[in-house]
Amino acid sequence: MSGNAPDAGGVASDVDTNVHTPSAGLDPLIGRQEIASPSEMEALGRRIGGMLRAGDLVVLTGPLGAGKTTLTRGIAEGLGVRGPVQSPTFVIARTHPSLVGGAPLVHVDAYRLGSPAELDDLDIDVDGSVVIVEWGRGMVEGIRESWWEIELEREWHGHGVDNACGTTAREAELDADAPRLVTISRRP
Repeated sequence: MSGNAPDAGGVASDVDTNVHTPSAGLDPLIGRQEIASPSEMEALGRRIGGMLRAGDLVVLTGPLGAGKTTLTRGIAEGLGVRGPVQSPTFVIARTHPSLVGGAPLVHVDAYRLGSPAELDDLDIDVDGSVVIVEWGRGMVEGIRESWWEIELEREWHGHGVDNACGTTAREAELDADAPRLVTISRRP
């Protein structure tokens, strides 16, 4: 919301009151780290959840099975919200109310959304919630001026790349318990 809100001296100014800077709490986690197991992914999520506040937006990016929902389960525990946390693939978004008087968690799966406008149409309370958007890269630019991005990569364990696109022919052979590389950054 833009407006001519009076400043401390009572003078109107053009201030965008919808600008939200993500909490500085994730700054110590910026960078890349290896996560060895699903339980370590949930532990990282609990730590992240303890650092997030209402108004924070987190985009999770990574291939199918990389651990996005596992990380979100941990974030939910760290926030103290009601579970269970499951992938919202078919319902698109789920809201998990706080059990401890904090912000609710809105967990979105943007995989089936065709545009950022469709994400906006969900009418999510971004200011009053912690919002996690799986498959959200390229979808959140109109919702917030800045956000956290967490990219999860899984290892290919020597199956090799068999085409110029960098994909493997035997994705089913990927190990679900293989280490993940997690990169946390602030965007844009």
